[in-house]
Amino acid sequence: MNAYPGPYYGYPPYVRPPQHPQANTAMALGIAALVGTVMCPLLVVLGPFAWVLGKRAMDEIDAAEGALDGRGSAQAGYICGIIATVLLSLGVAAFLTMFIAVGISL
Repeated sequence: MNAYPGPYYGYPPYVRPPQHPQANTAMALGIAALVGTVMCPLLVVLGPFAWVLGKRAMDEIDAAEGALDGRGSAQAGYICGIIATVLLSLGVAAFLTMFIAVGISL
């Protein structure tokens, strides 16, 4: 018996390209920002960072033309970042409206 495989015939085995280093970071920030709207409202400030980081990672993955993987994770972070940023801006607007209403009533 030969311990080494013989020559390979046919198509070479598929090797996945490496994942973009910021794709999972963008997704983690986006999920933390969305969960933060319920658990700890201070985490909502991570939304804009996830948005920017996810967009930048998606652009770099698209420019790499198949040399980088992880577009799904980057896109998830991008979308979660957009939603968290909208929720953050609505919260700030509500706080300012309440602050102004209390100031006017005094």
